[in-house]
Amino acid sequence: MDSFLAEHGPAARLGAFLFVFAAVALAERAAPRRRLRAPRGRRWAVNIAIAALDAAALRLAFAAAAVGAAAAAETAGFGLFNRLGWPAWLEFACAMLLLDLAIYFQHALFHAVPGLWRLHKVHHSDPDVDVTTGARFHVIEILLSMALKIAVAGALGAPAAAVVAFEIALNAGSMFNHGNLALPPRLDRALRLAVVTPDMHRVHHSALRPETDSNFGFCLSFWDRLFGTYRAQPRAGHDGMTVGLAEFRDPARLGFLALLAMPFAGPARGYRPSSAAAPGSSASRSGGPSPVSTARSNPSTKPFMRP
Repeated sequence: MDSFLAEHGPAARLGAFLFVFAAVALAERAAPRRRLRAPRGRRWAVNIAIAALDAAALRLAFAAAAVGAAAAAETAGFGLFNRLGWPAWLEFACAMLLLDLAIYFQHALFHAVPGLWRLHKVHHSDPDVDVTTGARFHVIEILLSMALKIAVAGALGAPAAAVVAFEIALNAGSMFNHGNLALPPRLDRALRLAVVTPDMHRVHHSALRPETDSNFGFCLSFWDRLFGTYRAQPRAGHDGMTVGLAEFRDPARLGFLALLAMPFAGPARGYRPSSAAAPGSSASRSGGPSPVSTARSNPSTKPFMRP
């Protein structure tokens, strides 16, 4: 079974990715949430090129990826679950939960550590948010993320099937929650009790720093509530909010090569993570002004600066 998953897992992930990508892209055209401000063709070309580079780098750097680590751990009897002997269904469910928790903390860390933020701002520099934004990550960030998943899967002794299922869920979740989708309010409220919805994640792409440093979840929504980083709505509303980063508005700085060079360009200036960047902090749960946002609106207070 493990050899089958190791061999066919990449094809399953790719198939699921293409299916969800196409479904969300079509839904965006039928029921868009926001009017996009940047030319769609150029953005899509750049974001898809970044995604293709990421996929190629992963294949070269990690032939078997996280599912291979899980299979190797099971063969060697290594890892937590291989020692506990729990029922297969319980190991599967716990592995899915713990892998998603690891990605939540990874995401928060990429906002809190200046060197990691340099990589992650490639994702946040997108002037719009749609299905392609869910695949716009710097190649080094993608490699670091895979290294983390390999380490977590190996340490847990996670079932290989759970790792494949999680990878599919993570990719599908990223496509869905970055979608420019107008979900009915009742459906959004019901869904976000369990999963991250487009309206919930779009807050995370706000140009306002306290909103950027909130809603770190990718699949499951309750980590943000549990660790105090949940923000229900943007202060300006979804139609009025500004998406992206203020320092990256020039299209000439958002091309394929410019994005690859972005983490290495410019000096590192005074950096402090906002209070919302740390899990367990008091991020606003209502979407109202937080102490950080209040400080930023005060002319006598210097704004936070990123590198």
